Amino acid sequence: MKKLIVLTLVIFLLTGCTVVRIKTDDIDNIINVILSKDNKLFNRVGKGYKYYIPRGVSYIDTRENNEKLYSNGNHYYLYVDVISYYYKKEFSYEEQKDAYYSRLIDMNNKKGFLEINKVDNLYLIKYIYNYAKIEALVEEKDINQVVLDATYILSTIKFNSDVIKIMLDDELFINKEEKYDLFTPKKETNNFIEYIEEIEE
Repeated sequence: MKKLIVLTLVIFLLTGCTVVRIKTDDIDNIINVILSKDNKLFNRVGKGYKYYIPRGVSYIDTRENNEKLYSNGNHYYLYVDVISYYYKKEFSYEEQKDAYYSRLIDMNNKKGFLEINKVDNLYLIKYIYNYAKIEALVEEKDINQVVLDATYILSTIKFNSDVIKIMLDDELFINKEEKYDLFTPKKETNNFIEYIEEIEE
């Protein structure tokens, strides 16, 4: 029995299980820790992309490439830009000194930015990363949780180039039109009643 316990402990120690603690009171730490990992999780699939919705966030609706999510009284608006991804469009961003928070992000060969501005008594979060954008209008107490959720979502977006190519290829769906009339017979037929009358005569 002792050998089994020792063997289990040795296996556990040798597997190198690590737990990364995220300090959720620091926006920079949230971004650095989550985006430094290559997250492969997904539980939602869209047209040409897939991503992971963290626990506590609920999917509500989709219109084109716009998705509406919900968590703790806050709505998140996710837009996935498959066209910019397909054409590898570059963008530029200059950090804003007057913003509540502003940061240019360049991690894992993916670019983006996070900008938070005060609007009346709420805070507008605009987070772009990996050809996707999340926007939310929240209270100050919810900023860190929304940034945490948005960072998880944006870090897990994976594109399917083959599907996107089919979606954007106009010539693929052009075909030769041919008129069909289902209700007109192709050969001339006699009236059944006339046929019966001929037989009787």
